[in-house]
Amino acid sequence: MSEARLHPWLQRYAAATLGVALVTVVAGTLVTSMKAGMAFRDWPTSDGYLMVTYPWFRDFASDWDRFLEHGHRLAGMAIGLFAIGLVAVTHRYEARRSVRWTSVGVLCGVICQGLLGGFRVRLDDFGLAQLHGAFAAIVCSAIAMVMTMLGARWVQAASESPTADVEHLRPFAVISIVALAFQYFLGGLIRHHGTGLHEHLGMGFIVLCLLFANAWLAMTSGVRWIRQAGTLLVLVVTIQVLLGLGSWVMRYGHGSYVAVVDSIEQVSIRTAHAVVGILTFMVSVVYAARVFRVYSVARPTPTDALGRPHSNQWAGGAV
Repeated sequence: MSEARLHPWLQRYAAATLGVALVTVVAGTLVTSMKAGMAFRDWPTSDGYLMVTYPWFRDFASDWDRFLEHGHRLAGMAIGLFAIGLVAVTHRYEARRSVRWTSVGVLCGVICQGLLGGFRVRLDDFGLAQLHGAFAAIVCSAIAMVMTMLGARWVQAASESPTADVEHLRPFAVISIVALAFQYFLGGLIRHHGTGLHEHLGMGFIVLCLLFANAWLAMTSGVRWIRQAGTLLVLVVTIQVLLGLGSWVMRYGHGSYVAVVDSIEQVSIRTAHAVVGILTFMVSVVYAARVFRVYSVARPTPTDALGRPHSNQWAGGAV
């Protein structure tokens, strides 16, 4: 696929979709932090109202829990519409099957996420609440993948890094994603069940070492596109560690500071820690995707029995 056939507005639309998804995530984490997940006992209606007919602003001053929960539901509906649009525009204007099918995966993920949220309410199940929160990281990462694949750098990787040696980066990138997923699971145990604190702290140290190792490898890769992802990885994990320390202080106190349960400061820091946790996972997935992309175009081109090179499908319009 040539650079001339790229449609920059498609990537901007994917970025807008990711922005709406992150708004939904922020609303959802606020709902969890405020323990407002059961503000309504029904779904997909809210107190019997259809989603768009519920008098939402009426609750702004009278019932903050209901205002947050219904706002989260409206944001979820918005990301559903954006996901449908993402499938439509990629299937209409994008030639690569990999991009089109990833956008379909995004829509399926958004639908599953909505169903998880709905059944969490209908069954009043904290296990489903934890799964609902964890699945949000997967959905955001899938949207970020579409946005990355729609960028010019994804296509240009074949010409910008034809001899890059990034094979040794691949296992670290994959292990980091697995470790982050487990760490996020442990964080969900704390938020939804009040257990797993020490395990979360110990795993956090392991994840921190892994991500800094990834960043160091990225800096020595010789590929600017990967170095940029490694720098972003260091930045986001540093912010996440600081927010984790802040969450500890806000929950248990430190020195002369006395923790106040459900204070604005405590809710804000805990919410930010959960949101940046999703961002950390998402950035790690994008980093891994860049590594594998460069590896796929930099490795020696396979040949057939007559010595003729096979076409690289990742660089062509067929994929």
